[in-house]
Amino acid sequence: MTISNTMNLPTGPVPLRTDASVIGLVGTAHMISHFSQLLLAPLFPWLKTEFNVSYAELGFLMTIFFMVSCPVQALSGFAVDRFGPRPMLMAGLALIGIAAFGYSISSSYWMMAGFAALAGVGNGVFHPVDYTLLNRKISAARLGHAYSVHGITGSLGWALAPAMLVPLAWAYSWRVSLASAGVLAFVVLAVVLFNRDKLKLPPTAAPKKRTSGQADDAAHGRQEGTLDFLKIPAVWMCFTFFFWVAIALSVVQAFAPEAARQLHSVPLPLVAICLTTYMIASAGGLVLGGFLASDPARCERIVGIGFGMAASVALLLALGSLAAWLVPVLFGVMGFASGIAGPSRDLLVKRSTPENASGRVYGVVYAGLDIGQAVAPLIFGVLMDHGLFRAVLLGLALVQGVLIVSAFNVRKVRRTTLAAS
Repeated sequence: MTISNTMNLPTGPVPLRTDASVIGLVGTAHMISHFSQLLLAPLFPWLKTEFNVSYAELGFLMTIFFMVSCPVQALSGFAVDRFGPRPMLMAGLALIGIAAFGYSISSSYWMMAGFAALAGVGNGVFHPVDYTLLNRKISAARLGHAYSVHGITGSLGWALAPAMLVPLAWAYSWRVSLASAGVLAFVVLAVVLFNRDKLKLPPTAAPKKRTSGQADDAAHGRQEGTLDFLKIPAVWMCFTFFFWVAIALSVVQAFAPEAARQLHSVPLPLVAICLTTYMIASAGGLVLGGFLASDPARCERIVGIGFGMAASVALLLALGSLAAWLVPVLFGVMGFASGIAGPSRDLLVKRSTPENASGRVYGVVYAGLDIGQAVAPLIFGVLMDHGLFRAVLLGLALVQGVLIVSAFNVRKVRRTTLAAS
């Protein structure tokens, strides 16, 4: 199986409006994916009272979500390559909408758990769908910007969930809040259905003429199969890379602000804006990263610089003596640096993807995200429970350093594979 850097991208001039419409549709759907990941967490105070459960039990609902999403994400890549991304995208949006309505009518904790599993199924289709559409439909010159918008809309989805759900829960009830989330998911589904022709894939390139050696392989029954991409070392290096990406993000979202508060005596109002500052600055970094990713040859260096800066900030938070007001600023710097690496991070996967296997590769690679998000709380939560706040931030810096090494390992393995083919 050959690795392609073209990925059947449009070769002729593509109007900006055409690319922009596809990017907008894919990005809006991706926003709902990230939105679904935080439907329950902002409402934990209400749910705890309603179902008389502990925070650990409520947290297990999130574990169920990601435990289901992980295998679905890997398997849905095969379905995307077989049936196309459009039906999978619509199914994912529909399942998230149904799950949100299911949450809103749940009468027990275990009903909530069942709908968390359903939401995990819906969430699992998005990365294989999104990257297949972007890689196949967006012109090469705008692909970095497409990845940038894709990352920004994901961050906006995370930001939208608490901003929408908490006020509705205060004003009405948590059930109204979750039902409104279901309405939003179905509104986006309606938009995708109305514009489904814009998401139709172009025909795939004709198979390349076999060399004599390849013809001999075919004659002996050694044709490339649907699982041959699993033999490519770069695919598994990308999987490992995204596993570490998820751990770093999970630490930032769940533990780093509180750890910084304990170390630097940060007032609670300032702690509350650390994550918001990180996400907003990350979106700005993604915009710049989209321009920097216009040259795929430098994507590993950009990833290294971005996560190197982020690791330096984490070290400063862990070891420095800082004024309280400076902590949210540093979270913003860390978010901006991580955002710069985002589009180039996605290009690492694209450049390691065989022809006509986009859905399968992205499904397997991005399953690493779900596994990382499931593993991180088990490790860093224990550190927090034991009051090892400095270790949490040092661990974050270490993970970001591992990401730099992983990015260059992806390039090394990919080049070795190309040289051997």
